[in-house]
Amino acid sequence: MNSVFADLPTTIFEEMSQRARDNAAINLGQGFPDDPGPEDVRRKAAEAVLDGYNQYPSMMGTPELRTAIAAHYGHHHGVTLDPMSEVLVTSGATEALAASILGLVSPGDEVVLFEPAYDAYLPLIRQAGGIPRIVKLAPPDWRFRREDLARVIGPKTGLVIINNPNNPAGAVWPREDLEALAAAIADTPAIVVSDEVWEHVVFDGRSHVPVLAVPGLRERSVKIGSAGKIFSLTGWKVGLVAAAPPILKAVAKTHQFLAFTTAPNLQAAVAYGLGKDDAYFAAMRLRLQGLRDHFSSGLRSAGFTVLPSAGTYFVCADLAPLGVTDDQAFCRRLVSEAKVAAIPVSAFYSGDAVRHVVRFCFAKNEATLDEAIGRLVQAAPALAA
Repeated sequence: MNSVFADLPTTIFEEMSQRARDNAAINLGQGFPDDPGPEDVRRKAAEAVLDGYNQYPSMMGTPELRTAIAAHYGHHHGVTLDPMSEVLVTSGATEALAASILGLVSPGDEVVLFEPAYDAYLPLIRQAGGIPRIVKLAPPDWRFRREDLARVIGPKTGLVIINNPNNPAGAVWPREDLEALAAAIADTPAIVVSDEVWEHVVFDGRSHVPVLAVPGLRERSVKIGSAGKIFSLTGWKVGLVAAAPPILKAVAKTHQFLAFTTAPNLQAAVAYGLGKDDAYFAAMRLRLQGLRDHFSSGLRSAGFTVLPSAGTYFVCADLAPLGVTDDQAFCRRLVSEAKVAAIPVSAFYSGDAVRHVVRFCFAKNEATLDEAIGRLVQAAPALAA
């Protein structure tokens, strides 16, 4: 078997979800909402199955969806895109990441990534023959420093992968950080792959800054979005990719031999959804922000130190004040004793890691969160022991 994948352990997400099932626990580990998503968007998908085209759509995505993506990013982020030469539809953001990494990395290229990182990045880099150069971020701000970039970026840098807003940290990098990255790669051949799946899930009046809106990055970046995250339909797996034509061409050629295309009914529904008015997106953010605040307050009442969450479905708790130095062991105790599943943030690192932070998903209804809070409060004295 291919050692890159055969030697990988079972993911912590699968482990904690199985432990949640085994212990009849509330699963705040995996990042999915417990509501069904917007009915009008789901209805469009159902109608398209019955009344629409169900054969192979274009490898690049339906013209309808590609046009909608360009219009959406033009309206929300001020980015001008040619839908026919700068937009691609993939079967989820992970497939977009795979197509980008496999299509843009040659054996021996150095690939910079920032940890904590989505667990797909590193295996895909290794499969492509890339050499990882890792910047480790730490709480509470989870931001890199210019000296971090100087240490890992150089003439051999082929790719830089960023995740903004960041899962699991819930951090949102400001424009100045992206400008610092642009300056750091200016004299290198590096291309940036920007995982922006949480672009609409930002709080407290923040505005997402897409990589394509930053001077010095527009012509050398791949922007990846996710309809599943935008519409809280995580099972749909519709990725939204934008890049300058020469870069997109390489990504598209790789996509051709991965998933090739994406279900046409889902593309029709996403095209409709991307055209929803601003009030929909504002209300979605406000609702999730309220859930974040509600759950964070509950965590504090249980004795946890809550770290800032500027975006995503996640809030992290710092366990250091409780004397915890092994977040994985803590999460296993949490699911068995408190009947609440969380994810240890050390799982998002390779090698040396932050081992005193856990991630909770708050994108649930209030009743679910209240039950989880009650269990955490009750179990807190034993957990802190």
